[in-house]
Amino acid sequence: MKRRKVKQYMNRSVVSKDFDWFLFILTLVIAVIGIIIIYSATRSTGSNSSVIVQSISMGLGLGIMLFLCFFDYEQFENLVKYIYGFAVFILILVLVFGTAGDWGAKSWIRFGSIGVQPAELAKICFIITFSYHLTRVDDKINDIKVLAGLVAHLAVLIGLIMLEPDLGSALVFMFMFACMLFVARLSYKYIIPIIVLGTASLPLIYKYGLDPYQQQRINVFFDPYIDPLGNGYNVIQSMIAVGSGRLWGKGYLHGTQNQMGYLPTKSTDFIFSVFSEEFGLVGAIIIVCLLFILIARCFNAAKKADNPFGRYICVGVGAMFLFHVFENVGMCIGLMPVTGIPLPFISYGGTSLLTNMTAIGLVMSVTYQNKPSSKFDLY
Repeated sequence: MKRRKVKQYMNRSVVSKDFDWFLFILTLVIAVIGIIIIYSATRSTGSNSSVIVQSISMGLGLGIMLFLCFFDYEQFENLVKYIYGFAVFILILVLVFGTAGDWGAKSWIRFGSIGVQPAELAKICFIITFSYHLTRVDDKINDIKVLAGLVAHLAVLIGLIMLEPDLGSALVFMFMFACMLFVARLSYKYIIPIIVLGTASLPLIYKYGLDPYQQQRINVFFDPYIDPLGNGYNVIQSMIAVGSGRLWGKGYLHGTQNQMGYLPTKSTDFIFSVFSEEFGLVGAIIIVCLLFILIARCFNAAKKADNPFGRYICVGVGAMFLFHVFENVGMCIGLMPVTGIPLPFISYGGTSLLTNMTAIGLVMSVTYQNKPSSKFDLY
């Protein structure tokens, strides 16, 4: 009887393995909600092109997600040099041939009506290559030379992104970097001084490291009404939309700030405001909870990963989503500066959606490829 039970477990866990149906279905549900809200946000334009593009992107993303799930992610260890080179190449390419987006950053490469945002693709490249880098250094992470190499790994990509300049994407990379280092057991003798020095240097960064328009965004964050018809307009209209939704919302397709065109970039950066206006506080809480459940699932996959490479990948993906959700929701309700960071799976953007579904595919691959390390793990 016991031998049969062990054999059945081996057939399920080693041969058929585990497909994370919960994460798969949750991802599709959130992506479909995104398409529904994009339809509402773009309804006043009289065109369904955004809905069509997002639907096609979701279909492509679904294929990529399933492919990566069944692909052994450990094979990426043999391709890290090419993956990192690709990230550097596309970030240089956008500096040469790129066009400006809504927030002034030269962050898009356009092929006719199709636009690609290389910084989004570079996030996946960074997660894979930095995870491998951490795996290689292992317990030597607190050696100053090793740590310098890890910083250089990030600095090259951050430097290229800041030349666009795209502060929002740079902050995402920095947050992923910090979370992955923390999980890799970076010593507090580095963490505490970095936090102290980083906090103390904020005034200098503000004065000498930011362009005037970026400084104005910070000023508007503290008081949107200092420029109510300029940089503060977006935040003011967003907060009005969120507040007017009250508890239950005005109903789907009935948001006045949305349908009457007062809310800017409503299908991308401020789509959470559209959702909140139409579905109220209850709807906003539900969508945020769904996103945090997805993030928790990524971190749980990291906890269960059977090797460091998979663990770091899952942490990187979870950190990426976590920062996006905090920043996007925060800027829509006036609690974070406006940076143009989209809400995962919900904001309109083919590149963003493909990146997000690719990231989920990596997490599902880590879960699917898990295997007992010895016969004792079978019990």
